[in-house]
Amino acid sequence: MSALKLVPWGQVIESTPQILQGARKLMNRGEQQQEAQQSPAAVRHEGTSEQLAGLQRQVAQLQEEQRASAVLIRSLAEQNAQVVRTVDALRARSRWLTGACSLLGVVTIALLVWVLSR
Repeated sequence: MSALKLVPWGQVIESTPQILQGARKLMNRGEQQQEAQQSPAAVRHEGTSEQLAGLQRQVAQLQEEQRASAVLIRSLAEQNAQVVRTVDALRARSRWLTGACSLLGVVTIALLVWVLSR
């Protein structure tokens, strides 16, 4: 639970709409491509220059999708890196707390022994 408290949720929430929008765009483009591929009769009737223009549009669209995917992946990687840094900090604090509790336990036992021996 402590790890979840240290995650910069404000930043995660702020970037969530952008990530969702990018994901929706990618999904919509994929659906459009599937619809275009399902109508081969239209491709047969096109001339060679029209086919070439269509292929160039598809290549341009794929390049744009690749750029959008890269932005989305970069954003997710940055958020993942923040979570990893936070978890590492928590591990270090946990080790320190374990050592402090152990020391406190030893001191408490020593004081108890000292009080009972008097």
